[in-house]
Amino acid sequence: MRTDQQPVRIALFAPEGRMGRAIQAAIAEDADFELANDNGEVLVDFSAPDALRASLDRAVSAGVPLLVGTTGLIDEHEQLIADAARTIPILRAPNTSLGVALLADLTERAARVLGPDKWDIEIVEAHHNRKADAPSGTALYLGSAADRGRGGNSTEERGRDGTGLKRHQGAIGYAAIRGGTVAGDHDVMFLGPDERLILSHRAESRAIFARGALAAARFLRGKPAGLYSMRDVIDAA
Repeated sequence: MRTDQQPVRIALFAPEGRMGRAIQAAIAEDADFELANDNGEVLVDFSAPDALRASLDRAVSAGVPLLVGTTGLIDEHEQLIADAARTIPILRAPNTSLGVALLADLTERAARVLGPDKWDIEIVEAHHNRKADAPSGTALYLGSAADRGRGGNSTEERGRDGTGLKRHQGAIGYAAIRGGTVAGDHDVMFLGPDERLILSHRAESRAIFARGALAAARFLRGKPAGLYSMRDVIDAA
């Protein structure tokens, strides 16, 4: 039987993808992990929404935990994850950065204090020109944190265009920027009377997501079936 002192064996569902290569580089620099695509203790999937069912089937069949870092998922995918989480532990993470996990926690706290009667929330994100989904999964993750802070009744405003537009009180707005090689910038803006509070995170390379993915994999090893998040990872630190 393996112990907590032994390296965590990581299997990558899409080892040749950008995040797959970044995670392999992180494993090579950390003796607490080893790459074991044929007999991993934790399966890591940063592939694409269309591949989610295959990664879930592989993890359930092997009886191993699964980290899902894929973004652009729809309600059907979320239901597949929820169903599989009855059998295996799954950590759903639109962003595996530990800094972003802390940002979400701060966003929820700020939204709880800065009420919708005087404070508007806008989330602005920027990513590289090859990113296919908008708003980013991280932006939506931060918006969900803000919504929780305000009791779960917020509406969304996305992709504003045209004239005669009026912002609805209590709505959470989203704006997306695409260009260059930006790894990921996120600003949560609380806009009030005569003042602004801006909570920001800047990703300078994919290495931060790879290191966070390894931290999530370590957290998942030995966990019971269920659905987990990066908040569970930072709370356990």
